[in-house]
Amino acid sequence: MRIGAHVSTAGGITKAVERANLIGAEAVQIFASGPQSWRFKMVTDAEAAEYKQKAHDAKIDHTFLHAIYLINMATKTEENLGKAIDSLVQYMEFGSAIGAKGVIFHIGSHKGAGYDAVLKQVAGGMTTVLERAPKDIFLVIENCAGMGQHIGAKFADIGTVMREIDSPQVKVCLDTEHAFAAGYNLANKDAIVKVMEDFDKEIGIKNLVAVHANDSKGELGWGIDRHENIGEGKIGISGFESIMSHPAFADVPFLLEVPGFEDQGPDQKNVNILKDIRSRIGAKT
Repeated sequence: MRIGAHVSTAGGITKAVERANLIGAEAVQIFASGPQSWRFKMVTDAEAAEYKQKAHDAKIDHTFLHAIYLINMATKTEENLGKAIDSLVQYMEFGSAIGAKGVIFHIGSHKGAGYDAVLKQVAGGMTTVLERAPKDIFLVIENCAGMGQHIGAKFADIGTVMREIDSPQVKVCLDTEHAFAAGYNLANKDAIVKVMEDFDKEIGIKNLVAVHANDSKGELGWGIDRHENIGEGKIGISGFESIMSHPAFADVPFLLEVPGFEDQGPDQKNVNILKDIRSRIGAKT
């Protein structure tokens, strides 16, 4: 289990490795462009080679890209669907160039149309992405908290999309806060057994390639996407002990997306808290 974090690429993508080193991160997640813009600039061959070398030297063998927030595969407008497809293809090309494992993205919101009404469009759009994108990188669906009619709060809904596409290139990132907000009690050592059985039935444990490790500002089932630092939220230290003790997560990288104890984003203190839990779990086994 690698403990990592989302880090900034300000000043160039290799700066992400330097920032990861500063906080002790063993895996990284980055944006390849501004998260609130369609604008995109492809990484150069030289930049990609430098990133791969620095990541190798730093023993960071798990890099993920997080797609921009504008993507909505369930959009009602053809223009925005086309932009979403293009953006995901660009991100997968960028990720492939730097040796990333996958591009993590949110499916989007049906905006009241209903899940069943947009399923074919979502699956079709993702299939188009896979047809155009490199084959050596995963397209990774992230579960959501359920707010704003977003798709993917339920494991069953993600599983249905995956079966529609039927591609081994489609994987899943489990966000702990989103799952908790959606009513999946990962924080209880007994309840998490049933939660992950449900995950395995609907999605498949083999398809879990990353975890967004975030505590929750709100209670179980509150349905809102609000991250908290590890141990300061409603999941708590004991909750992350339950999560990290479950065998489904043994070899999956944990990527922090927390506000940070000084409100500067994921920091060394959050990384160290997860590393301490990992050490204690390892000592028990």
